[in-house]
Formats: sequence, structure tokens, C-alpha cells
Amino acid sequence: MHPLAAGRKTPPANCAACRAARHTPAQCPCLAVGRWCHGFHAATLDQRRISRWWGSRPDFGVGVACGPAGLVVIDIDAHQDQPPSRDRILPGIPIAEHVDLTGLANGFHTLAVLAALRGRPSPTDDQATLRVRTPSGGLHVWYRAADNRRWQCSSGSSSGRALAWQVDVRAHGGYIVAPGTTTEQGTYTVVGDVREPAPLPGWLAQELERTGHLPAPHIPAPRPVPPRAQQAVLAAGGGKDRTQRLLRAVLAPVEACGEVSEGAGFSDTLNRAAYTLGGLVAAGRLSEEEATRLLTETAVAARPGQERRVEQIVRSGLAAGLRNPLHSQGGRP
Repeated sequence: MHPLAAGRKTPPANCAACRAARHTPAQCPCLAVGRWCHGFHAATLDQRRISRWWGSRPDFGVGVACGPAGLVVIDIDAHQDQPPSRDRILPGIPIAEHVDLTGLANGFHTLAVLAALRGRPSPTDDQATLRVRTPSGGLHVWYRAADNRRWQCSSGSSSGRALAWQVDVRAHGGYIVAPGTTTEQGTYTVVGDVREPAPLPGWLAQELERTGHLPAPHIPAPRPVPPRAQQAVLAAGGGKDRTQRLLRAVLAPVEACGEVSEGAGFSDTLNRAAYTLGGLVAAGRLSEEEATRLLTETAVAARPGQERRVEQIVRSGLAAGLRNPLHSQGGRP
């Protein structure tokens, strides 16, 4: 577990030293001495540390690092919004034009459709596992990864890895708000009597595997870029070191924004990265689909829950960059 900022669902800001000198969590001296810098990277089960943190800041909320805890949490949103194109409602499952989608408006609906297609009850109705109602009307369905596979996070609005529209997955590389935590919007409240996560259902594990929620076996983890983005980097660069280094350098500041809960100039940082990748697309060094995937997955990992904001910034930045091709000196790599 690790602290969340008072009244918010994001971790508290890093200490002044970490904010002044950017570095990776692995390089941070704060974690070794028991500070809460770097969000879920500071998660611990050390009771003395936990008592010290919340003893000094009882207003802190509680976050749970899903990967180390062996959790896969299905995060179902209930935002009132227009559905995306049919190919993004249930990724990988075509929905014919004659199918009437009237009334399909949120993640509860899309997950129910997916479950019905597989002849299974929806996880939203799974009374055998821990379920938590969110202040916005969504639902967190907690499961235990019983097979030690490193399931990866995703956003339901992503054009890359996704389970269903308005259904996010919290696993390795992410965290979930613990029940009982209160934010400015309300309290995360347990539904029903069950207080422990049940094993991840086999059919749902198959769906997560089908939609790319496992890292490629030949790529070691952890990685500085989310797994599908890493694969896109390699494919886009064709193995060329110069392009790969450039993509890593462009995405690194976006990823680093995830190490602080607020500020860090996230919008400007993401916009600059999108502009640069748009220039690479215009120069023929990267496809627009790959650029969008790289930017979206890296940004969503840094700022979970801000998918619509990310999508708008990526679209705008890429469009501007597309008007300014970015060629390397001496020709394309």
C-alpha cells in the first residue's frame, strides 16, 4: 500500500529534492529511507513505515500497487459519453452495422455485452469477489492473479491495448484506490459482503490475453515504456538504433510525469512529444497509428483516468507535427 494525496485519487507529490532532480524510481534514495516519493513505487507492507506515514498524515487516502499485490482490477466507468467507432467498443470483436447500439452508454454495458458473447455473467455481478463502488458511479472488481502472469494495465478508450470501451484494467504498472478512501468526490465503498479478491476467472484471463494484456515473452520487464508501446517502437524503427533512441527520448519526459501527482507540465510535455512524433510520421519514419499508440499508452500510464484529455492532446499535437516533417541529418535512418 502507498499514500494518496488528501482528498484525491492520485499519490502525493514527490519531495523537493526529487522534484528538483528528475530520476527514475530505481535511482531514488528516498524509497530506501522510507519516504513516499514516486507513487506506487513506494508501496510497502512494513507496518512501522505504514504507521509513520498515516500517523503523520491521517488525511491521506490509501492506494494499492496492483502488480506486487498480485491483483487484476477491472475498473468500470459510467461516464455519459458517445460510444467510439464500432471497432473500438470491443477490440478485436467486429460489430456489424446492422446491430443496434442504441442505449449502449458506458462500461457496464460493454462489459455485459462481452460477457454475454462468451456465455458468462458480467464481472459487475460477481458476488464471489471484492467489488468497490467509486464516487463517480463506476465499479472496481478486484481479482487475484493466481498464475503469476504479469498482466498489464490498459485504458478502455485506448486505440492500442484495451478490453472494452470504458473498462480499464489495473495490474502491473498501476494502482487502485482502496475501499474506504474518501476523495473530494466521495468515498470508495464495498458492495456486498465479500472483502477479498477471488481468483481471476479463466474466461476473463483469456480475454485479457486476447487483447494484449501480457508482455511479449522476449521483452524483459520492467520496461521504461509500456509493453505494446515498446513493441511499436521496435516495429516503427525497424531495429534502427537512431530512431529507437529518439522515440525513447521523446517519450521519457511524458513517462516521468507519472512520478508526481500534480503539475510537471503534463499537458505541455505530452503536446511537445506528440508534435515531435507527428514530424516523424510526416517524414515517413513512423506510422500515425504507431505514434498514437506510443503516445496514448505512455501518457495513460503516467496519468490514469485522464484518457479523454490525453486523446485530445495527442490528436492536436500530432496534427501540428504532421505539417512539419522531421528528417534526420543525412537522410532517414
